Amino acid sequence: MMKNLTGNNSEREIIRANDILKKLKKEYPAARIALNFNSPFQLLISTILSAQCNDERVNIVTKTLFKKYKSPQDFIRLSTIELEKEIFSTGFYKQKAKNIKNCCKVLVEKFKSEVPKNFDELVSLPGVGRKTASVVVGNAFGIPAIAVDTHVIRLSNLMGFIALESPEKIEERLKELFSKKEWINLGHYLMNHGRNTCIARRPKCLSCIVGNLCPSFNPIER
Repeated sequence: MMKNLTGNNSEREIIRANDILKKLKKEYPAARIALNFNSPFQLLISTILSAQCNDERVNIVTKTLFKKYKSPQDFIRLSTIELEKEIFSTGFYKQKAKNIKNCCKVLVEKFKSEVPKNFDELVSLPGVGRKTASVVVGNAFGIPAIAVDTHVIRLSNLMGFIALESPEKIEERLKELFSKKEWINLGHYLMNHGRNTCIARRPKCLSCIVGNLCPSFNPIER
């Protein structure tokens, strides 16, 4: 049976984790963020909209949204009712509209309408948590960060990197296992694998490229 892992930094564990990463990189060479954006601001808004919504739907909504509204000021001037109509199909539209408008107000008032590169400043924005901030700093600014979403949480546990559900603890653990240069794309590889092979309700373990390294399929003696 797989042992619970909460922070085993043995050389053997680091090697196994990076062997998994090598296989994932080979399997998904084009892995990248699925959200479409042309600026840090667009990525910020898209990531807020992506909560409890798939990226494909967000891209459909933002294709029209960003043609009409291009700056924080545009979203501030937009009425809450109109914004809710624009983003309705992404779900939880009332809370998202509130977060977007409040976020834009803070961007204008505190950051001269620019999305800050600083992680702590990003997290201070309404509607922005660690995951959203990590997505933005990593994919818009190229600053090493690990965005922990549901796929990353699930696969990190299944692959034996950790045995905890806390996004913060998982982020910390992954940063221990992988070098900084891998942090930004790590989530993309895990997300692709979670969607294509390690599917939550019907995992394809028999055809999994990392099955021999995964303790959930092939228990590893530690």
